Amino acid sequence: MSLFEERFERISKDHEALLSRSNEEVFSTNGIFSRYKHPILTRDHVPLHWRFDMNPETNPRFMERIGFNAAFNAGAIKWNDKYVLAVRTEGNDRKSFFAIAESPNGVDNFRFWDRPITLPQNDVPDTNVYDMRLTKHDDGYVYGVFCTERKDPNAPDGDTSSAVAAAGIARTKDLINWERLPDLKSTSGQQRNVVLFPHFIDGKYGFYTRPQDGFIDTGKGGGIGFGLADDIEYPEVKEEVIVDGKRYHTIYEVKNGLGPAPIRTDKGWLQLAHGVRNTAAGLRYTLYMFMTDLEKPWIVTYKPVGHFMGPIKKERVGDVSNVLFANGWIADDDGKVFIYYASSDTRMHVATSTLDQLVDYCVNSPQDKFHSAGSVENINELIDRNKAFMKG
Repeated sequence: MSLFEERFERISKDHEALLSRSNEEVFSTNGIFSRYKHPILTRDHVPLHWRFDMNPETNPRFMERIGFNAAFNAGAIKWNDKYVLAVRTEGNDRKSFFAIAESPNGVDNFRFWDRPITLPQNDVPDTNVYDMRLTKHDDGYVYGVFCTERKDPNAPDGDTSSAVAAAGIARTKDLINWERLPDLKSTSGQQRNVVLFPHFIDGKYGFYTRPQDGFIDTGKGGGIGFGLADDIEYPEVKEEVIVDGKRYHTIYEVKNGLGPAPIRTDKGWLQLAHGVRNTAAGLRYTLYMFMTDLEKPWIVTYKPVGHFMGPIKKERVGDVSNVLFANGWIADDDGKVFIYYASSDTRMHVATSTLDQLVDYCVNSPQDKFHSAGSVENINELIDRNKAFMKG
């Protein structure tokens, strides 16, 4: 057996074992959601024919020609009865692109489609793209709204880091062929974490936004915003209202942004977001939830205190450590919810819950009173209710 054949056989066998590995639900102590034992996508899930030259004449040692660093921050949609993710896939060259992976059950056996998404370019090409949110809209299209990054044209000579972020928009009817639309325009500076609302509002397209002054810092603005655009083919939001602003000494003190498109329930729209705070070890990203009004989805109706999910154990370590980020979830017809989240900008995970559990969590959990004394009040109120119940 040649070196090529030996390496090909071993690597192919290991790769297939990874892709076909069963996942296992972990017992949930909090009763709100259940994590799963294994990550669902990593750089090792990337197809071998994207990585290796399969010709023994041009690659006799079966060496990897194109390396990959991470698979994370995936949008999600149910498509042809499969659980489909639009994965931010990052090469060793630091460039991200989007690739579709699908699973028959939503928790394991995720496999990438044959090719990554070929994303058309606008007049000013993207330097990097990432974090696509998928929305199936009333108009019949599936939209992918993502962050497009380009070098800041006003950066001084020698500055090779300053960048400009905008909300890129593409749409499709088959998840293979994508039409690129102009980037979203707004009056609030740069944009990240933009999410298209799934329904028309007075005949207009609704966008959850995240206005910010600079590429990293939100500056004097920030928070999750909301605005309307008259035309998706020339999208412009002329006015934004803040849905959920950043606030001192909270999990969303530095910045926050919406995750996936919201899920409709009888009691309002379920919203999943990320919040960022400073720590002595750097920024910490966690996930939190709230609900908004059914008719006015920019008005918050319920908001539980603190984070919904934070990084634990191996999730805390990666390219950018101490980070959880989610921009995709799927609600099945039976009420089961698949929450797709990434840890530390490195790998994808899944947690499951139900609409009933998530609504219960949002409606019946205490709200943040924004002071230590208020936190003690919340605990004492629960203790008093429990004592009264046990006496009764």
